[in-house]
Amino acid sequence: GIHQLKSKGFIPEGIKHRPHFIPTKRTKLVLAVAIPVAPSSVDNAEYRKQLAERYGFKHIGESLPENVTLKEVLETLPKKVFEIDDIKAWKSVMISVTSYTLGLLMISKAPWYLLPLAWAWTGTAVTGFFVIGHDCAHKSFSKNKLLEDIVTLAFMPLIYPYEPWRFKHDRHHAKTNMLLEDTAWQPISREEFDSDLVLRKTIIYGYGPFRPLMSIAHWLICHFNLEKFRPNEVKRVKISWTCVFAFMAIGWPLIVYKTGIMGWIKFWLMPWFGYHFWMSTFTMVHHTAPHIPFKSSDEWNAAQAQLNGTVHCDYHPWIEILCHDINVHIPHHISPRIPSYNLRDAHKSLQENWGKYLNEATWNWRLMKTIMTVCHIYNKEQNYVPFDEIAPKESNPIAFLKKVMPDYT
Repeated sequence: GIHQLKSKGFIPEGIKHRPHFIPTKRTKLVLAVAIPVAPSSVDNAEYRKQLAERYGFKHIGESLPENVTLKEVLETLPKKVFEIDDIKAWKSVMISVTSYTLGLLMISKAPWYLLPLAWAWTGTAVTGFFVIGHDCAHKSFSKNKLLEDIVTLAFMPLIYPYEPWRFKHDRHHAKTNMLLEDTAWQPISREEFDSDLVLRKTIIYGYGPFRPLMSIAHWLICHFNLEKFRPNEVKRVKISWTCVFAFMAIGWPLIVYKTGIMGWIKFWLMPWFGYHFWMSTFTMVHHTAPHIPFKSSDEWNAAQAQLNGTVHCDYHPWIEILCHDINVHIPHHISPRIPSYNLRDAHKSLQENWGKYLNEATWNWRLMKTIMTVCHIYNKEQNYVPFDEIAPKESNPIAFLKKVMPDYT
């Protein structure tokens, strides 16, 4: 191969580069020997190790062979991980109810300087309610299907319309990391980025410093627009909207009546922001990394997307407990029928049988920094191009993040 060496990257920052021309009176013919160099591919173990360190991952899996099917992966899982256990299901409910009640008590008793801790706990506990409703949507929570329908009322205090979310979420599972069809945070295209100056600035802030709260925009844009749903879905969407607006019309005034406007902010709004922080963080970590591609529908492979394109991320134990292991995410994408309380056993099985293909991380600042400062405009050849490469003058928010965000794992 022919390689071009550039001075950029060899000269330390802060040292000015000036060209020097050395006169010569004769020309020599230089013979060069080409030495084979290992390719920088995701299939190269040393290269993957370097990528993992750079991006904040524990392990970056090699590419899954194209002839492997999702059915083959599914068949390696033990049958016990699909078993629904009502006792474990009710244990999950008790954990969420208890932790949320404790959170409200903490908010009511905490001095102002401890309120952020109380909000963080309560917002995480509320996220547990979402996970329970999420399992009910997949019919993997309880053997009693009427009970599952009742438990989905847990979505109401989150003002999250259940049926619109369920329709979108089912498509996300069916088309995970499909470039135009996936409904969970599609990548930004260059055409969209260049279409409007105001939109461009909004995108830079939204996918940069405000990314940990972007699920609020996703919730609003994707779940309250009838044009985004099929005709046979509209009726159920409207019923969910009615439930949400009913809670807002009845629940909010009751909270204000009992605790005042500041009470509404303390007891409802701030935990709601905490919930959306986790929704945003979990979602972007599950499927977003510089080495994980989105594929067009004609190139898409289900096994690659679900096993190889989904990230397992470990969080602090109290987060894992309150959120019912939702971040043990790879087995959930192999089969949404696996209850959340069986996900860890399923993941152990995947590690034993498919471990070299898995992407795994422990939550850290370098991981978040990578996602927020690199994973921006989607490009088929590079996967992602950062905003500051395409529009450096308008990307001050990204430059700011690079300076202020910690880089440790």
